[in-house]
Amino acid sequence: MENIKNNMKSLFLSIILLSISAPSFANEGDICAPFKDADVDKNMLAQMLQAATDGDLYRIKPGSSKMGFCINSPVGEVKAEFNNFKGGLALKDFMDQGTSLVQIDVDSLETDSGLIDAMLKSESFFDSEKYPNIIFVSTGIEWITDKKGVLKGELTMHGVTKAIAFYVDLKKTGTMSGEETVTVKATTTIQRSEFGMYTLSPMVDDRVSLCMTIDAYRHQS
Repeated sequence: MENIKNNMKSLFLSIILLSISAPSFANEGDICAPFKDADVDKNMLAQMLQAATDGDLYRIKPGSSKMGFCINSPVGEVKAEFNNFKGGLALKDFMDQGTSLVQIDVDSLETDSGLIDAMLKSESFFDSEKYPNIIFVSTGIEWITDKKGVLKGELTMHGVTKAIAFYVDLKKTGTMSGEETVTVKATTTIQRSEFGMYTLSPMVDDRVSLCMTIDAYRHQS
């Protein structure tokens, strides 16, 4: 009976972990679906699950968090945001190496122009139909000060996985509505050609600035 209870608890935590920020829990058969395509190390998934058990998992709040990018083009700087994303941060404290997993729904991309939206989602750029998700998996973080650091990891986008590093700024920690919260800003610059996106080069800049402002709260199991 005790084994059944433990198995049910593990299953429940897995659903929470891999459906973070989703409007409803995933079906049992889809528990690992969000991270399968990125070949996420099973040890990392186990660490995230253990963090949930230990109370060290911070869940991203999609309503106040922001993820997007900007790129220079002949019509000026194009800014875009993604409206749907899932993920979590496993931290015992903010000087801990920790782990993080983030999945972004490419089709949720939005700019101030429907025409640009359609172009960016098309086969010429992100090809959202063939590659529906962008996935970031951290491999470690090096804190330079108590609030600034470098988050290293692997970014899978457009079917290509590359090592990248985000510059991280810990904005604030505190308590909101009885929940422990943290706000983190992370920025980096990538080259879209390294991810197989060459369309309109060199008119459209090869460099793309990625930015995330994450509000997260400590998960209570």
